[in-house]
Amino acid sequence: MANFLFVLREDDNEKATRCFQFAQIAHVKGHRVNMFFIDGGVMWANQGRDLSIKTLTGDCPADYLPYLVDNEVATGICTPCAKNRGLDEANFFSNMLLDGGPHLIDMASEAKVFNF
Repeated sequence: MANFLFVLREDDNEKATRCFQFAQIAHVKGHRVNMFFIDGGVMWANQGRDLSIKTLTGDCPADYLPYLVDNEVATGICTPCAKNRGLDEANFFSNMLLDGGPHLIDMASEAKVFNF
């Protein structure tokens, strides 16, 4: 099976929905999946965020993100991106941890990378 890395870099509902959807599809198919949130994308690590806002296609982050959390799909959250936005790791989903650029580069060197 393949190794996929999904990078979410924007605080955008449609991009987050697609990122989570394709990560779920890859995981269900048995591929190894990691996610990494950078820049504005780190805002999606917050458990208190409203995940029910629908996209134009009728789906939303809540349709996919709970699966990724429940299946412990490892998700790195850019440390300086999160800290400079006032995010606290205590409020992250359980599969999400602060992480850094060196690990992102290591993961990208071994994976097919999707950017959202």
